[in-house]
Amino acid sequence: MSDTQIHTGDALKSLKLIESESVDLIIADPPYNLGKNYGNNHDVKGFREYLEFSEAWLKESKRILAPHGTIYVFMGFRFISYLYDILDQKMGMYFNSWITWHYTQGIGKTKGFSPRHDDILMFTKTEQFKFNLDDVRVPQKYYRERNNMNGANPGDVWAFSHVHYSNPEREEHPTQKPEALVARMVLASSDEGDLVLDPFFGSGTTLRVCQVLNRRSVGIELNPEFVVKARKRLAKPFEGFDTVDPRADRIPRDLPREELAEAGVKQMIFMEGKTEYKCVPKSRP
Repeated sequence: MSDTQIHTGDALKSLKLIESESVDLIIADPPYNLGKNYGNNHDVKGFREYLEFSEAWLKESKRILAPHGTIYVFMGFRFISYLYDILDQKMGMYFNSWITWHYTQGIGKTKGFSPRHDDILMFTKTEQFKFNLDDVRVPQKYYRERNNMNGANPGDVWAFSHVHYSNPEREEHPTQKPEALVARMVLASSDEGDLVLDPFFGSGTTLRVCQVLNRRSVGIELNPEFVVKARKRLAKPFEGFDTVDPRADRIPRDLPREELAEAGVKQMIFMEGKTEYKCVPKSRP
């Protein structure tokens, strides 16, 4: 069982109490300021007020992040470019990736195109940072001799389904994130035993993923009702992540028989929350 700390209260106040350069990874899913009801507070601030709030918690996040650390920030379309500017220009952090989380279900529109993605900014504190590519590879689509057949870099467009309201893993939270999506960040940017912080933990997805993947975690949440529900979620037995990358089980096309006969092909899967490998059969009918 991993070490999980939970703090109930304002994120900014709690962040100020954390030791400088003590956190290996931050995964933040702050309110998007789009008017969602989070129980004891509404997600509505003035434009300038929201930017000041964002800059304040990001400043503290940079302070507590270790030199090798990474921060991932979820954000909606209205403020994503402003957060990029804060992290890049005002915080002086190092941009790595602008990740698109693509999903198949979302808000429907009759005029204009329905939104089917969220954005995730990935910044590092320095140019020397952790990145465990081998832990997040996905099976190749095609066999090519020059390809790494242990899997490909997943790229910056991630296809994970929402945790639908009919899903038994769904918590009573308006913006619950898929476990496998968060697991990719945790696996890529931290090692077992590292400390991961989620300053707006909501339904507790980051804490649950860290518990399964053997990372220490600190979570901060303003709404005490969500804290109670997250504790119950953490007490449940783990039976597998609530989502998977649809590419996880594919076998590379055009794979030569001799390749199968000699070694088989490794494919990444999640078993008991850890990245493991399986081999396809060494012969085909």
